[in-house]
Amino acid sequence: MVIRTSQMPDLPRGVDPDSYFLSWLADRELQWSCIQRKHSKKIPVQEKERKEYRDLSREFSNEISVIIIQVAAGTIMVALKDMTVLKTQKHLMSFFAELPIQSASCNLAAAILPLFLSNMAILNLRTAACRTPRSPLCYGSVSDIECLRRVKASIDPSNKLDWKFNNHTEGSICGFRGVDCWNPNENKVLSLHLGSMGLKGGFPDGLENCSSMTSLDLSSNSLSGPIPADISKQLQYITNLDLSYNSFSGEIPEALANCTYLNAVNLQHNKLTGMLPGQLAALGRLTQFNVADNQLSGQIPSSLSKFPPSNFANQDLCGRPLSNDCTATSSGRTGVIVGSAVGGAVITLIIVAVVLFILLRKMPAKKKEKDVEENKWAKSIKGAKGVKVSMFEKSVSKMKLNDLMKATGDFTKENIIGTGRSGTMYRATLPDGSFLAIKRLQDTQHSESQFTSEMSTLGSVRQRNLVPLLGYCIAKNERLLVYKYMPKGSLYDHLHQQSSDKKALQWSLRLKIAIGTARGLAWLHHSCNPRILHRNISSKCILIDDDYEPKISDFGLARLMNPIDTHLSTFVNGEFGDLGYVAPEYTRTLVATPKGDVYSFGVVLLELVTGEEPTHVSNAPENFKGSLVDWITYLSNNSILQDAVDKSLIGKDNDAELLQCMKVACSCVLSSPKERPTMFEVYQLLRAVGEKYHFSAADDELTMQPQTTDPEDELIVAN
Repeated sequence: MVIRTSQMPDLPRGVDPDSYFLSWLADRELQWSCIQRKHSKKIPVQEKERKEYRDLSREFSNEISVIIIQVAAGTIMVALKDMTVLKTQKHLMSFFAELPIQSASCNLAAAILPLFLSNMAILNLRTAACRTPRSPLCYGSVSDIECLRRVKASIDPSNKLDWKFNNHTEGSICGFRGVDCWNPNENKVLSLHLGSMGLKGGFPDGLENCSSMTSLDLSSNSLSGPIPADISKQLQYITNLDLSYNSFSGEIPEALANCTYLNAVNLQHNKLTGMLPGQLAALGRLTQFNVADNQLSGQIPSSLSKFPPSNFANQDLCGRPLSNDCTATSSGRTGVIVGSAVGGAVITLIIVAVVLFILLRKMPAKKKEKDVEENKWAKSIKGAKGVKVSMFEKSVSKMKLNDLMKATGDFTKENIIGTGRSGTMYRATLPDGSFLAIKRLQDTQHSESQFTSEMSTLGSVRQRNLVPLLGYCIAKNERLLVYKYMPKGSLYDHLHQQSSDKKALQWSLRLKIAIGTARGLAWLHHSCNPRILHRNISSKCILIDDDYEPKISDFGLARLMNPIDTHLSTFVNGEFGDLGYVAPEYTRTLVATPKGDVYSFGVVLLELVTGEEPTHVSNAPENFKGSLVDWITYLSNNSILQDAVDKSLIGKDNDAELLQCMKVACSCVLSSPKERPTMFEVYQLLRAVGEKYHFSAADDELTMQPQTTDPEDELIVAN
C-alpha cells in the first residue's frame, strides 16, 4: 500500500467536513492501491508512538482484502474487512461516524482510510458493529433514508409501498421492495424499481438525496405534472430512466441533456408536448430512446435518428427515422413559396456560391487551429526532446523522445490507431519503414519512481499471446509506452467493421483467436509471477498479427489508472471496461476479480460465435432491447442456442464446434462468479475443441504457479 500522509490542520470553522476531507485528499495527492499484504507495520509512525502503535496493532485483524476508492455523487463510502480499530482526528470523528464500515461478513464495496497517529483520539470500531441495531458505523447514509422517506410521502398516498421508517427498520432500507443497493449491507441506493406500484402524484421529491442512484423506473403508474427542469441535479449519475405509461405533461426539459451518463430513456405513453430538445445530441451513450405516444411536434434531432421509427410515433413529429419529411404543407405558405421561388433562385445560388467560396478558403486555417488545439499536449513536451526512451529489448534501436515525435508527426490525429480509457494509441513510422505503436497514457496519478517500478514489472512479462511492452518514456507529466505494432488491427475491427471488400472471418481463424486469447489470459491469471488481472478484456484490446495470432493489449494498465476514474467510470461511463463486457457483480462490489475477466472473455467468445456486438444484437427481434448476454440467456432457456450462430458459419461442417464454444461462453457469463470456470479451465476446454487444427503445441502447456493459501495474495499487479 502506497500512502503519503501528513498532519492535517484543524478544521476551519464553518467548513463542511466532507468537502474539507476530499479537498485535503486531493491536495496531498494520497496514493492508494489494492492491498494484498499485511497492513500492520506499514503505517509510518513517530518514534514516541511506536509502543502505542504496537499495542494497538494487536487489535487489528490480519489483513484488509481490498481498498479502493469510490466517489459517487460526492460521497466517500468506507468499507473495511476485519479491521477493528480506527484512529482519526477529533474533528473527523463525526464525519467517519456517518460512513458504513463493514465487517468480514459484509461484502466490500470501496474504502479509504488515513490512519493518523499524532494528536488524535482513538475510536474503537469493533466488527460487531455490523450486528448492532442502528449502529451509525454499520448503517448507511442518512441522506438515502431521507430520500426514500420523501419519495414515499410524495407519490404514495394510498400506502402501496410497504416501506416502514422507524427506529427498528431504518437500517435495512436495502430490503425495501423496489430498492436495490450498491451493497446489501449499506444504505446506498443503486436503483429504484417502482413500476406498476399504483403510485400517484407528481415527479417524486427527494431524489437528489439518493446521490449514488443510477437507475430510476417509475413506469406504469398514475404520475402526472411536469418533469422537473433541474432533473440533472436530482439525478446526477442516472444511466437508466423509465417514466413510461404515466401522465407526465409539459415539455421534455433541456436539462435532461446534462444527465450525461444516460444509456436508456423511456418516456413513451405520456402527455408530453413541444419539441425534442436539440441538446439531447450531447447524450452520446444512449442505446435506448423512446418517446412514442405523446403529443410532441417538430423535427427529430439527427442524433436520435438511429432509433426505430416506432419509438417516435407522435402525430406531429417529422424527419428521420420517420417517413414524413418536415416540409411546409399550408396552402398559403405553398403559394408564397412557389411565387417567390423563381425570383429568389438566382439570388440564393449567388449567396451559396459566395458562402462556399469563403468557407473553402477558411477551412485549412480552421483545420490547422483545431489540430493545434488537439495536439497541445505534444507541443508542451517539445522541450524534452532529448529525454531517452527506456527500452526493454536490445533488438530495438536506442531512441529519444525526439525520435518518437518525428515517427508520429508530433502525435497528429492522422496517426491515431485506437483510443480507450487507458489512453490513445499512435502509429509510429521509423526511418527504416518499420512501425511501432505508442500509447499516451491518461493521467496515472503515480510518481515517477512508482511508474518506473511498474514499467519494470510489465516490461518483463513475455508470452506469445500478449502484446510485448518494448519500452517507455517519461516527459514532464506525460507517460508514453512503446509497443510492438500489430498491422491487422483489433478483433473488433474484423468482426464488426466489415466492408464490401473484406470477407467475414472463417471459423478456423475465429477458433484460433479464441484459443490464443484464452491461453494469454490463463497465463496472466495462473502462470505469470506476479499474477495479473486484466480487467478490461474486450474485442478492442485483442489485436491480430500477420498470422492471425491474437495478442492481448493493455494488460497491467488497470493498476496505473486513477482508482476514482477506473471504478466509477467502469460502471457509469462504460469507458474503462467497455459496456457489455463488465461482470454483473462489479456493479455491486466495485471489486475486480479473476472471474470478472472470465465473464469479459465469455462475451468476446460470444462475439466470435455470433458475430454480434455486446450491446446491440442485430439478429434479435425488433422489440428486443437487451445485451448480447441477455439474448443468449433467452435462447439458452428456450433450447434454441443454434439460432444465435453467425449465419456465415453455418453449414460448413463446424456446427458441433460452434455449439461447444457457445456452451463454454455460456458458462463464462453465468451470473454467479462461483459457477464460472477459471481461465485455465476455459483454455483447456477450447484447446480440446480445436485439437484437430493443431493450434496449440506441446510447449503451450501452462505452468501453474503454486496456489497460495490466501486468495487475497493472489493478484498483486492489477487493482
